[in-house]
Amino acid sequence: MQLTNLLQPNAVKVLATVTSKKRLFQDLGDIAHSAYGLDATQTVDALQERESLGPTGVGHGVALPHARLHGPSSVIGVFLRLEKALEFDAVDRQPVDLIFALFAPKDSGVEHLKALALVSRTMRSAEVCAKLRANTAPAALHAVLTEAQGGIQAA
Repeated sequence: MQLTNLLQPNAVKVLATVTSKKRLFQDLGDIAHSAYGLDATQTVDALQERESLGPTGVGHGVALPHARLHGPSSVIGVFLRLEKALEFDAVDRQPVDLIFALFAPKDSGVEHLKALALVSRTMRSAEVCAKLRANTAPAALHAVLTEAQGGIQAA
């Protein structure tokens, strides 16, 4: 599994200001709809349902919201870089500015977990996060993410 298989270039965006987690999820739903044809309402509902189990802000300004839903045939992703960090109830109580959302088919088991582990390892890299924060062009962000994988592999 590779990030290039999870993340389409048109699913990478930079947003100036997001006012709330709910608004962020709506933006993620809209992008998932335009990039992959997912139902935006179902996507937002699935993200909110998962978030109600516990926040997906993993620390160091990174959030990894994820959900299983009807629609995708494989695990897919959306990446957002926020110009202004958003309070997210992250584990370290720091606001987030890098969001990598994953959407998996309802019946996906191991594939969803492998994708989540891959994205988590990638986003844990201080070097990758620094490069993401230093770029504002979606194409550059996509390149950083897909090239950063380097030796990071999921079986």
